[in-house]
This record gives sequence, C-alpha cells and structure tokens, in this order.
Amino acid sequence: MKALIASGGRGTRLRPITHTRNKHLIPIANKPILHYAIEAVAQAGITEMAIVVNADSDEVQRAIGDGKRWGVSITYIPQEVPGGLAQVVALSEAFMGDDRFIFYLGDNMVVGGVKRFREEFEKSGSNCHLTISRVKDPERFGVPEIRDGRIVSIEEKPKRPKSSYAVAGIYLYDRSIFEAVKAIKPSARGELEISDAHQYLIQKGLHISYSEITGWWKDTGKPTDLLEANRLVLDNATPSIKGEVDDRSVVAGKVILEQGAKIINSVVRGPAIIGENCVIEDSYIGPFSSIGNNTVVRKSEVEYSIILRDCKILNVGIRLEGSILGNDVEVVEAAGKPRVHRFMIGDQSRVEVV
Repeated sequence: MKALIASGGRGTRLRPITHTRNKHLIPIANKPILHYAIEAVAQAGITEMAIVVNADSDEVQRAIGDGKRWGVSITYIPQEVPGGLAQVVALSEAFMGDDRFIFYLGDNMVVGGVKRFREEFEKSGSNCHLTISRVKDPERFGVPEIRDGRIVSIEEKPKRPKSSYAVAGIYLYDRSIFEAVKAIKPSARGELEISDAHQYLIQKGLHISYSEITGWWKDTGKPTDLLEANRLVLDNATPSIKGEVDDRSVVAGKVILEQGAKIINSVVRGPAIIGENCVIEDSYIGPFSSIGNNTVVRKSEVEYSIILRDCKILNVGIRLEGSILGNDVEVVEAAGKPRVHRFMIGDQSRVEVV
C-alpha cells in the first residue's frame, strides 16, 4: 500500500498567517501540521508516499525533504492550479499504479493514527473505505447518508445535511477511484469534488465501507480549528523539562520546556510547550499555549494561544488569549505620550482591543 498526502491550496481561511507560509506547515504544539500526517502514515507501515504541492513553490519540499527522517520515501507531485481533492487524486495515478493507497489531507489531524483504518480496509475487501466523524457543523463537509449500516449517498457541503456525520480527510482506495475522478464534472465552485467521486462509486455499485472516528479528529481549516487542535495535542503531550526554571518560578501540569529555554520569576501552567531558547520572564503562560523557538515573553500573560518563532511579547497589560501570532511578531507596550494603540496589520487580520 502507498500513501497520497495533499499539501496544496492557498489556505485563504487562515490568512494572514498563510500569506507567508503554506498552511500545512503551520505548527501545532510547535510541530508542523504536515509532520503529523507523515508520522501517522509511517506508523501504519506505509513507506512509499507522494505529496501533492503547489507548482509555484518549493516551500514544502524544503521543509520536509526526502522522508528519510521518518523512514519513508517521498515523491512530490506538482499541482499547477488548485482544482479540488478529486483532481489531487487524479494527479497521483501514475505514482500509484495498481497499488491500493491511503489519501490523507495534510491539514487534518486524528488521534490514534491511521493503522486501524488500513487494517479495516484490507479486511473489508472494499473498493473504497471512508472515515466519518460526528460533527456540529456537517454542512462544512462531505456528508454521508447512512441506512442500515451502509453509506447510500454522499453530498458535498449540503444546505440540509442528511446526517450529523462528516466524511473525514482520510480515505482508502483501490484503482477504481481513478475511473471515478475522470468521470465527474466540476462543481458549481469549479472544483472536482471528492464527494462526487465517492457518489460515482456508489452509483456504479462498488463496495464502500467505512469506519467511525470515535476519538478526536480536526480539519484545521480555520483559526479556531488550529487553536482546538493545539489544545488536543497538548492535552496528550508527555511533559519534559530540558530548559532552566529558576527557584522563583512555578511550572505545573504537562509542560514541555525545550533546550535552552529559561523560565524566570514566572508561572507556567500546562498543558503548554515552550520552544528552544525562549525567555519567559515575570510572566504567566497559561494552559493550551504553544510558544515557538526564540520567543521572549516579558511582563505579559499568554493563554490558549499559538505563538510562532522569534516573537516578542513585552510589557503587555492585558492577557493574550485565543491568539495566533506569526513569526517575528512584536506585541509591545506603547512608548511616550499620548498612550495609544498603534498597529501595522496585514490583509485579513483581526485585532480586538479593550
């Protein structure tokens, strides 16, 4: 069995963070989202994988490499223009040949990995094995209609969902999927929808099996999803203190403190991760916070937030909460008179002030 991982697209719902980086490389608990997908596939015993990337950028290739660090071989497939997930599958036909494969959306995260889905697919002997998860907002996803334990239809982003389930971003196929993706037409939004390909297989009478994800699964397509995924990963983290904590500080709960980090006269309450060479001084870091490498937090408070590398949060008089800061961001106390808010903000940013 081989693997296909999607890492293309523009990440428009995550701007401005994605103005300067591929969304699949945004860190969750200080590790790029795409790493979790590769690790899950490798842990399922799959060593040959293809990653579909934007043709106009080598950012993913530079960040991921050839796969040796995970014990796998990675081939990159360029996508000239984003045209839907079914197009991503079509691009992989030559790489897959006659092999069965798992298709993993690189911005999805699931607890427990994907090994059991591979095993259930192989045991079922089906042509297509889908993963489904109960969600609050199924209208955002492909929605299956289930009768008597069978999927009888799938509709993409329906206005009136026929179930409370979403088809999650982990699919397993045999070669019949290539006939399906060639047969369908673009949807109203101009994309080849993977749900239409699945519906084609159903109408052709092929065998569609499925597994329900009973733990947590996250499609990290929106800022709130990133924060929630960060919370879930940190909640399952193993604490590790490699940095320095002075005797005036309190570190409680599941805290990962990386090499070279310093906690000075501060309180850190886990789950939280503090990256390499960070300085946390006279500050409070609350639960579900990820602080990227080389960041300085001084006389400030951060909670339930994702802070990327090389940031400075200095003398901020109100707690930062539910926030995402990109690389090399500074949030500092205004100097001089009058006391004012002063911003330099990119497209599609959001700032709340009090």
